[in-house]
Amino acid sequence: MGILDKFFRKKREEKESLWTKCPECKTILYIPELSANLKVCPKCNYHFPMNAKERVESLLDGDVEVLFENILPKDPLGFKDTKPYKDRIRQAQDETGMSEAILVVRGRLRDIPMVLTVMDFGFIGGSMGSVVGERFYRACKLSASQNLPLVSVITSGGARMQEGILSLMQMAKTSIGVGLLEEKGLPYITVLTDPTMGGVSASFAFLGDIILAEPKSLIGFAGPRVIEQTIKQQLPEGFQRSEFLLEKGMLDMVVHRKELKDVLYRLLKMSTHGGRYVGI
Repeated sequence: MGILDKFFRKKREEKESLWTKCPECKTILYIPELSANLKVCPKCNYHFPMNAKERVESLLDGDVEVLFENILPKDPLGFKDTKPYKDRIRQAQDETGMSEAILVVRGRLRDIPMVLTVMDFGFIGGSMGSVVGERFYRACKLSASQNLPLVSVITSGGARMQEGILSLMQMAKTSIGVGLLEEKGLPYITVLTDPTMGGVSASFAFLGDIILAEPKSLIGFAGPRVIEQTIKQQLPEGFQRSEFLLEKGMLDMVVHRKELKDVLYRLLKMSTHGGRYVGI
C-alpha cells in the first residue's frame, strides 16, 4: 500500500529506537518484531497503540483510495491557550504525518469493497473538530450512495476544545451521517480502541450496528477519575474497560487485534446476499 505514503506528510525526524518496554508485563521487546506482530506484546498480549496508516495496512488488501484530504483544518475562533491553535495543528501534522485526526479510505477487505475511517490518537488526542466531523459525514454519504459498508476504527479523547461549539456540533452531524447508512440498510461497524472517550463515544462510536472493541480499551464519556471525584465512591475493578462494557451489554464483542480482520470479514459477509447488502 505504498499509495498511502504520498498522503502522509513527512514526519519530523525522530531518533529511532530498536527496543521498547511493554507497559503491562515490563518485557523488553524488539520493535521490528513487535511491529510484525501487529504491535501486540507476544508475552502478555498487551495492545500497543497503532497509527492510522498501520491500521489501514492491517485491515485492507491491495491499493486503497484516500478520500477527502482536500478538507483541511482551520482556526475559526482564533483560539490560543499556551500556544495558538494553528501552531498545534502544524505540530500535530509534523509529528504524525497526517493532515487531520481521521483518515478515510475506500478499498477492499479481501473480496469485499468498503469504506474505512480510521482515527489517530497522535493527532491532538484524536479529538473531533469540524474537519473530523465533515470527513466522517462524507464517508457515510459516499457509502450510502455507492452501496458500500462502512467500518470505523476509533480512538479519541473527545471533542476538540480549540473549536468550541463547532466541535460539539459534529456530534449531531456524524449521527446524521450514520442515519444515511441506516436508511439504506447498509452495515456500519465500529471498532473501539484505547482510548475512546468524550463526544466521540457519545456519537458515532456507539451508533454501530455491531460494536467491537480491542482488549482492555478505555471506553466511556467522562474518565474514571472524574467520575470517582463526582460520586465520591470507588469504582469497580476494570470499570470502563472493554471487558467490563461487554459484560454490561454495551459492546457486542471484544476482539484480539490478530483476529480483527477475520471477524470483520465474517460480519460483512453475513450482511450480504447475492452481492447486495441487506442490512444487519
